[in-house]
Amino acid sequence: MEFEVLKRSHAKRNIIIGVIVVFIISAIILNFTSAKYRVADSVPIINSEINYKVPDLNMVSLYVANEDGTYIEEDVIPSSGYTLNTEQSYCGQSNNGDIVKDDTVSIVYENGSISVNNITKKRTKCYLYFDVEKTPLFLKDSILDNATSQLIRSSFASTITNTTTGTIYYADTSKGRTYYFAGNPTDNWVQFAGFYWRIIRINEDESIRLIYSGNSESGPVETGEATQIGTSAFNSNDNYSYYVGYTYTTNRQRPTIQNGGTPSTIKELLDKWYNDNLKDYDNMIMEESGFCNDRNMADGYTWSTTSSSKFYYAATDRLENNKRPTFECNNNLDLYSIKTGLLTADEAAYAGGLLYTSNIHYYLYSNQKYWTMSPHYNTSTTPSSRARVFVIGSDGNIGSNDVNLTYGVRPVINLRSDATISEGNGTINSPYIVY
Repeated sequence: MEFEVLKRSHAKRNIIIGVIVVFIISAIILNFTSAKYRVADSVPIINSEINYKVPDLNMVSLYVANEDGTYIEEDVIPSSGYTLNTEQSYCGQSNNGDIVKDDTVSIVYENGSISVNNITKKRTKCYLYFDVEKTPLFLKDSILDNATSQLIRSSFASTITNTTTGTIYYADTSKGRTYYFAGNPTDNWVQFAGFYWRIIRINEDESIRLIYSGNSESGPVETGEATQIGTSAFNSNDNYSYYVGYTYTTNRQRPTIQNGGTPSTIKELLDKWYNDNLKDYDNMIMEESGFCNDRNMADGYTWSTTSSSKFYYAATDRLENNKRPTFECNNNLDLYSIKTGLLTADEAAYAGGLLYTSNIHYYLYSNQKYWTMSPHYNTSTTPSSRARVFVIGSDGNIGSNDVNLTYGVRPVINLRSDATISEGNGTINSPYIVY
């Protein structure tokens, strides 16, 4: 009888000890599990890592593009030769069969590795899309590659009216070689910053000079008011010769410092338009390429500010007397290092225009009269002088008018030499798209 009591006593003690051991083990397991839920960790995915919390990640799906652009599901993250399509890739949670995107999750693909960060919700699923990495297509190279012939113009005594698609012309200057379009090319269209442009030339520094030719609303246009951003006087007054200046200083032929002086009316308009429309693209637009407001004198003339003086500027010699335009700007005080400017009369002559001669068959014809930035002459009309600047006439001729008259404004910009394109062949229906 005593033995049975003792045996029951030992059994009771063993049960109590067992319960205590189970409780301790359970507490340890619970604490470890809780810690795992609280601490972020990393898990290797093929040859990469995704940062996550243990209960949050359900699945990652990988899709890699074929040559035809369609995606197929893969098991391995591509290590090279691909880029992550950040617009199409996303993470989210399932909701009745639909995936609700989580925009707080960030996805980074670098050197063949993927990191997915800031996952905070359970049942998150990530869909990663990879595109074949494309070799950058530089606009400059595309222009030259698409040209089937490169020519030198030996005479500028007549207009160019023929279709010149596939042809690019070139000239050598003191700064190097420049390539330019002339006649009626169909392959010098560019889409950039929400606007359409025509390529004037590849500058000596390999930047690309463009002239405005439409916006997203009008599309690319060859003629009409939509080829310009509006109308303006070149300057508010025309009664002194210094008003031919893109900037000017009273009673001086030109300002005494580069880019100095009082802004002309048209410069103020262009600067405002640029700040309103192209400021976000500053890093893609060159200042150093410059715009020439050539205020040198024609042979035999002396500059004056008096009302009785009549004299011509150097562009008159080049375009009217010698028929030899130039891309040079012979006085640095006339060369503006700015983001936007205007066409020069010399560039219009290179493009196929001719002084006082109609040409409706070259790419600068727009059926509108618009300003260049090249001074023409100063008259001695009584009672005051009249300053005049070259314009492109509504029939495509190179002419001139008083600076206080109102004509069209077509901005000109210089894109960086390393500007790249995503697609396009330069035609009006498939312009080079610069990004």
